[in-house]
Amino acid sequence: MQEVFARASAIKLVIFDVDGVLTDGGLYLSDDGQEYKVFHSRDGHGMKMLQYTGVRIGIITGRTSQVVNHRMENLGITHVYQGQQVKLPAYEHLLEKLNLQPHETAYVGDDVVDLAIMQRVGLAIAVQDAHPLVKQHAHWITPKPGGRGAARDACELIMEAQGTLEAQLEKHY
Repeated sequence: MQEVFARASAIKLVIFDVDGVLTDGGLYLSDDGQEYKVFHSRDGHGMKMLQYTGVRIGIITGRTSQVVNHRMENLGITHVYQGQQVKLPAYEHLLEKLNLQPHETAYVGDDVVDLAIMQRVGLAIAVQDAHPLVKQHAHWITPKPGGRGAARDACELIMEAQGTLEAQLEKHY
């Protein structure tokens, strides 16, 4: 765990996948093609707290959905890349745009499409119910599954490593 904390202490940007990480991976579609997703409120609050500490958040997802735009807007997340069947170019664009090095970034993923980025970041995080190959390439695995608190786990790990978690929690009591 000491190595994980060392990696987490250098993080300036955390990138999340959506389906299977910020959601449970289920795709809810109506007869008219409308797509619905369920996001966990505690994940959102963890992401807000992390942003308050100065760590930026990005989204890179293979699917495209208006509900993702709405949720990320609500959370104040502006670095959103949707429709990225191959995710690595979006990651490289984000590094260049924010003038960051790979060791300053973390990625939270759940499936094999996330591996290309996970193998380049300073801190690769897999959600508890990720594909076995993704878990094998992760530096850390969240205690909770995707869409059920995994993003909050990742945010709190980084804040704890950076010494900012207690101050964020104290704001609420």
